[in-house]
Amino acid sequence: MSGTSKGQRTEAAFLQAARETFAEVGYFNAKISDIAAAAGRSAGSFYNYYENKEQLLEALLTEFTDEVLKGSMRAQTGDPVEDIRGAVLTYWNSYRKYLPELIGVFQMSMRDDTYTERWRRIRAAGIREVVTTLHTAERAGHSPGLPERQLASAIVSMLEGFCWVWLAAGGDEDVDAPDDDTAVDILSAIWYRTVYGNGATH
Repeated sequence: MSGTSKGQRTEAAFLQAARETFAEVGYFNAKISDIAAAAGRSAGSFYNYYENKEQLLEALLTEFTDEVLKGSMRAQTGDPVEDIRGAVLTYWNSYRKYLPELIGVFQMSMRDDTYTERWRRIRAAGIREVVTTLHTAERAGHSPGLPERQLASAIVSMLEGFCWVWLAAGGDEDVDAPDDDTAVDILSAIWYRTVYGNGATH
């Protein structure tokens, strides 16, 4: 990929165009020619930056993971209530922002083992982050008495599943859709009370 400022602008244009195209027609239906047109570039120039649509999806998924991890780190205050809520809020907002890409990787994981592994790597990054918060809680004298990595996997699964239901799958039958604050409060409360007990979460 080009390291010039012009090259970086072109690459950024392809990434943004891909996000818009995936959101409009879905990952499966998106064509490279559509992405190039949305970026205002030629289809031929696309291949100066990416070999195929799958590589472009990979780049966007990396952006998602980086945004979640960096956003969670920026939200850290030293207060476990606020730290957990900040991490949940970051995940919720980032999941919605990258929803077309996450739908794409989930769909691809059903037919391609490469994407199954990519989905697992996304989860692994989240699990490592949750394990870090469990270590922080343990140093402060709080332990839920549960296997550490399995608990982290369950917390990540809760976040992932709840976001999928309400942001991607249209919600649950006979359940009112939560607004953003309610969704974040519920997820934060479950995570916090599991690790720290039944104290207030905000």
